[in-house]
Formats: sequence, C-alpha cells, structure tokens
Amino acid sequence: MPDGSSGEVRRGRKFDQVLAGAREVFLSDGFEGASVDDIARAANVSKATLYSYFPDKRLLFSEVAQAECQRQTEVALAEIDRARPVRDVLTDIATRVIAFLTSQFGQRIFRMCVAESERFPSLGRAFYETGPARVRRLLVDYFREAAGRGELRIDDFDLAADQFHELCKADIFVKLVFNLQRDFSPAQKARVIDGAVETFLARYGA
Repeated sequence: MPDGSSGEVRRGRKFDQVLAGAREVFLSDGFEGASVDDIARAANVSKATLYSYFPDKRLLFSEVAQAECQRQTEVALAEIDRARPVRDVLTDIATRVIAFLTSQFGQRIFRMCVAESERFPSLGRAFYETGPARVRRLLVDYFREAAGRGELRIDDFDLAADQFHELCKADIFVKLVFNLQRDFSPAQKARVIDGAVETFLARYGA
C-alpha cells in the first residue's frame, strides 16, 4: 500500500470493517510497521477490497484517527450535562481530557501523528481538527454559556479554552511525551484535575 498523498477514500459496505481492522493493526504495530497483509487479515477482507477503499496507507491512518477522535468527542458531548454547577462541568471535562491523554489509543495515535506529520502534514492537520480543535470548540461554547449565566467572567474565550486544556495536561503530558511514565494512578489524575479546575476558577470564576 503506497504511503503517498494521492488517491481518495471510497466508502462501501465493508468500510467500517476495514477501519476496525486498521485501528487494531495501527495501534499494535504503528504506522510504519502496519502492513497491508496484516490490516486485510484483521479486517477479514481481501487486499483488493482494502485498496479499493484506501489507495494509500496515509489515507487509511488518517481516517482511523479522525473516526476515533470524533467518536470519543461525540460521546463526551452527549454525556456532559452543561446545566450543572460550573465546577462540576469543568471537573467532568478535565477528567475526560486526561482519560483520553492516558489511554492507549490517545498515546499511540498522538505519537504516530506527530512522527508522520513532517512527511504528511495532512495527518497532523486531520488529528488536530478532530481532536484538540474539537475540544477547544466544546470549551469555548460552554464558557460562553456559563458566562451568559454569570458563572464565569471571560473576555477572551479562545484563550481561556486553550489555558484550561493546557492545565488539564500539567505534569502528565510531558511525562507521556518523553516516555517517562505511561500509567498514572487515580490519585495522580485527581491531583491534576483538581488543580486545573481550582486554578481556572481562581482566574475566571464569577
């Protein structure tokens, strides 16, 4: 399967089946290590079927990353009750951000996207748009709602969203990036979550 930037994704009856198999292989073997034979075997399709949907591996990997990030974001949006007190909502959001960062998928997909983004910039853009950018929009929308109810005082909503997202990554993210630690205890996560919420409310709480 070529690694170039040509070709287009074609959808069909076995599209989701191919994505599921590719997700399994990419997470297990990485982008470079994933072979078309292994992906086809995991998806239970022929190589011809695989090529008919995705003419190159870059497109397949991009689709896997976008689909999973979108799925997880949509689940979070559906489950977060924005009508609750602002401290509870922020705690819920921070918990979900950290859960994604420390998940097997979150760690591996981030590393693969960063590693391949220099050769294939569209991979980096796709991951950003379906991951961090969607979280940013979620935060901005919620902060506007909370400010409208008088629960927050914010002038620059975009900056506030970026700041809260970064607070949720304190200590944990840098250890993940440099392979200093892969697993974090509930107490470690709670420390960062509570710190993020308290710090944010100290600055923007009404």
